[in-house]
Amino acid sequence: MTDAPAPAAPDPEPAPSLLVERVDTTVVLTLHRPERRNALSLDLLVRLADAWDAIEADPSVRSAILTGAGDHYCVGGDLSAGWMVGGRAAEPTEHERRAQADPALIARGLLLLHHLRVPVIAAVNGDCMGGGCEMLQQTDIRIAEEHARFGVPEVHRGLIAGAGSTMRLKRQIPYAVAMEMLLTGRILDAEEALRWGLVTHVVPRGEGRARALEIAGRIAAAAPLSVAETKASAIETGWLPESEARPIETAHTQRVTRSQDAQEGMRAFVEKRPPRWTGT
Repeated sequence: MTDAPAPAAPDPEPAPSLLVERVDTTVVLTLHRPERRNALSLDLLVRLADAWDAIEADPSVRSAILTGAGDHYCVGGDLSAGWMVGGRAAEPTEHERRAQADPALIARGLLLLHHLRVPVIAAVNGDCMGGGCEMLQQTDIRIAEEHARFGVPEVHRGLIAGAGSTMRLKRQIPYAVAMEMLLTGRILDAEEALRWGLVTHVVPRGEGRARALEIAGRIAAAAPLSVAETKASAIETGWLPESEARPIETAHTQRVTRSQDAQEGMRAFVEKRPPRWTGT
């Protein structure tokens, strides 16, 4: 009697296109399509939309970090998939079907429709192009590893950087630099991005995540209500004239100064002890 052959091991499940990790009060989102240089697929964008929604709904989350797997951050939309110009997959995944049924999911994944409640830190660990650079403009603090590059080359693909860049880029860096990037596809290296204010820090290769977590720790040490209202006030006042912006700032300021955390912060300072924040 011969032994029957052992059944073949099932193929391992493919890794998801987005990795979600909780580190203390921070959620780290890692774009995880390294074989495609973390290009944005419909599946990835829907997963991002779901992750942003989950972060918004969880008051214990104090910040979010967005980074990429491998040596790339995100090279933009996955042009090979065809979805950016109206193509459809022959056998769509569940997430692709959701995107086809609700196109707003794509915009939510790109953070095009709203700003997140908590600070978002970008840890740019390589090329940040197209849609990746457009998402970058919705983040609040940006760390670039020294080999990172930044660009919106859509005009060379017959496309437009229309996921926010024609609105935001000229507001965040000098107009002429922004327009050269948008109209010619000019690419900035990490030091140029720092010089023009597109990023906050440049760090050695491999140290972006650690620096992002360090900054997230400093955010977590601050009063939750103060951080949330400060970001909301900065976003809502935007580039409004001061006469229009002042009432908005005043409303946010009053919510903070009348809070229990404001009283606790003053007591802790006088008593020379760490504050005990409640977020109220």
